[in-house]
Amino acid sequence: MVKLIFDADTDKLLGAHLFGLNVTEMIAEPSLGMTLGTTAKDIIRTIHPHPTMSEGIMEAAAAAHDEAIHL
Repeated sequence: MVKLIFDADTDKLLGAHLFGLNVTEMIAEPSLGMTLGTTAKDIIRTIHPHPTMSEGIMEAAAAAHDEAIHL
């Protein structure tokens, strides 16, 4: 499960909740995103290979804009 929290006005990533198997391998992306002021649109436009666990990060960002396709 991946939950990303974005500022409603600026679209910047404010936080992330991840739980499940292998999420420790995925936490680097939202951590870096928060440090650099990444937006949901930045994450959506970043390449996330399919099928992989990291795709969950992209889908969570896409869900913030009602663009998720794998839910």
